[in-house]
Amino acid sequence: MFSGIDEVDWASMEHAYGPADDVPELLRGLASADPAEREAALDGMYGAVHHQGDVYACTLACIPFLFELVVDPGVQDRGGVVELLTSIGGFDLDEDDEAEIDEDEIEGAANYAMAAAAVTAGAGVFFELIADEDPGVRLAAPLALATLHRHPVRVLALLRERLPVEPDEEVRLALVEAAGRVALRHRPLAERVGKWLGLLASRADFPGLRLAALAQLARCSPDGLPGDVVPVVSGLLRQMRSVPEESGDRGDRGEHAPPGGIAAREDDEPEPGPDTTPDAEPVDPEPVAPAETGRGEHVATPTLVGQLRSLSAQENAGRGAPWAADLLRTLHVGLDDRVGDRTALLADQLRSPDRRQRIDAVRMSGGLIRAWRGPYEELVALVGDQLSDPEPRLAEAASHVLEELFGLAAPAADALAARLAADPGSWVKTWASGPPGLCSPVKALARLGDARAVPALAAALELPQVAHDVGFAVGHLGATARPLAGALRRRLAEVELDEGAYDRASPLLAGLTALRAGEAAPEVLRVLRGAPEYRGEWLRTAALRALGSFGPAAREAVPELRALVRRPGTASATEAAEALWAVSGDADAVLPVLIEGLRSDQVHDRRAAAVALGALGPRAAVVAPRLRGLLAHEELWLRVDAAIALWEVSGRTRETVAALLTAWEQNRHVRVRVAECLARMGPVPEGSAAAHVLRSELVSVRRHNAMDGGYGSHDIHEDEKLLALCRQALRGTGKGSTS
Repeated sequence: MFSGIDEVDWASMEHAYGPADDVPELLRGLASADPAEREAALDGMYGAVHHQGDVYACTLACIPFLFELVVDPGVQDRGGVVELLTSIGGFDLDEDDEAEIDEDEIEGAANYAMAAAAVTAGAGVFFELIADEDPGVRLAAPLALATLHRHPVRVLALLRERLPVEPDEEVRLALVEAAGRVALRHRPLAERVGKWLGLLASRADFPGLRLAALAQLARCSPDGLPGDVVPVVSGLLRQMRSVPEESGDRGDRGEHAPPGGIAAREDDEPEPGPDTTPDAEPVDPEPVAPAETGRGEHVATPTLVGQLRSLSAQENAGRGAPWAADLLRTLHVGLDDRVGDRTALLADQLRSPDRRQRIDAVRMSGGLIRAWRGPYEELVALVGDQLSDPEPRLAEAASHVLEELFGLAAPAADALAARLAADPGSWVKTWASGPPGLCSPVKALARLGDARAVPALAAALELPQVAHDVGFAVGHLGATARPLAGALRRRLAEVELDEGAYDRASPLLAGLTALRAGEAAPEVLRVLRGAPEYRGEWLRTAALRALGSFGPAAREAVPELRALVRRPGTASATEAAEALWAVSGDADAVLPVLIEGLRSDQVHDRRAAAVALGALGPRAAVVAPRLRGLLAHEELWLRVDAAIALWEVSGRTRETVAALLTAWEQNRHVRVRVAECLARMGPVPEGSAAAHVLRSELVSVRRHNAMDGGYGSHDIHEDEKLLALCRQALRGTGKGSTS
């Protein structure tokens, strides 16, 4: 094995962490008899040689040796090597990607293309591996074939022929998943695959296989789903809970039940399509006897791969069907914008007697609500019911989901309050490093504006170190949290103005700002005057915002603010001018400072000046030409701020609305800011471009800020705010008109 490996000039190549001269050792480690060494080697391959999916010259040089490993029956854990090859060769570079490649990315794109070509050229070996004695290899081979082989019709035929004779349940599910992958990658075959999946979904012997077929059908041919998909799936889940499933990958299994599936029959096989190739050889795999031993026992190692496997093992411990959650996630992805069906299915899952199924359902409910709009009252109430469950993972998962819902968490308010009352010792979480923070139920209840969160915040303010998010919680409670003003003021007076001042003072300043607690002006002024050099600019900004929120109640700060505005063109001068206007209303003192701020070289400073000028309203009408000139600026957010300020100082809407609607289409993340302005302008005329844009937003099921592969903690709140503003603008409760 590894003939010629020492002749490769590995030292001349690099991987993610430097010279690739350690790659031969990693490759040999994959063939080791020691499970820990094999796992460490696999971790090294993913961590350095194929780091985050990258393909280097050394990655390409590894491909022949990886193929040697997967075909050698004496090598253990070859399934992991098959998965590694699939990842290396499975990158798709479509025409849009190619058009966007810049000069610096050419080499990387060429490596991806060469990797795909090299692995695809050897993909024929996976045909043999699909009947390998090692169930781990059989588990990885179907997806490798579906992803890499050039002849999808041939692959599909093999998947169908293999299913009835495959003894391992998890491998059978992989065969079905691979068929779905074929349909997604080769759309002309989608109808053929959909017909087969439909048969499996209705006739397969085992509920897990039927669920897998429905999940893939939802992904590749959703029109083929049964009209009653929710009760069908719910019934399958009940069967899976009540009937012990066979599991070919567990050693505690007795006699093997007959493998489930539907054989490829002549009466349901469509005619070969145009993808059939003349050189495709017939596939006639030998039936494989049921395996008496499972996949290799997991060995915990201090590697990333080892840690991930250990976490997965802990998560799935005791589950009769640990793959069910993945199938349900796949089904939900396929159901896409069918929010009603997805909500009904999750509601059924949340009523399950199986706690693990409810944990999965809670997490999936969070994912659904984050990305899609809909009526979620029942679903949220069911998530709230999980807070009282004695299983800590279930209650914790529910708490985290409710924390992100803000106003949508209202149906669970009583459950949140009961959770807090039952465990006051958990109101604040402490960590090994960093400041303490409020627990999720406290934040969720505060974000609802529910007064039952106030005792928890009061307790947090008495701790030696104040929770970093207390101020934000106070902000959502508003006047309800007014009794906390005294404690916030007292704790701020105790803050030492050293290098740690910002971390200790900022949550207190945020709370006082939200409460507009003008009586705290002396304490805030002390912080403003004594801000240390380290993070001092941030601390002064927080103090100035607090003083500005106090308005005339902070009149004793006027001399300090006047001194700060004498440095025009700086960020601090703009912030001080904004506060001075709010406290004194002296437009003559602040206008020159803000005009100078519009000339700043920093876009951020120019934006701040534009926003501050807008707050002056008609008193700043003289700057209208300057603001109008910024409507053509290359920075979109500056254009938006300038357009809004232009309307505020001039009252003219035509230019502002045109600029705002253009920005709306260019960047979805400006939509809340745009809608705020349109709502303040007043009734949007029926039939106008603005009305069309707002109504289109309201009928969209997808949240405006939904992202694939990531999300922000305030995404739901921001999107719900956008919807409310759109309705307000159309109702016309503002102060002006967009005509």
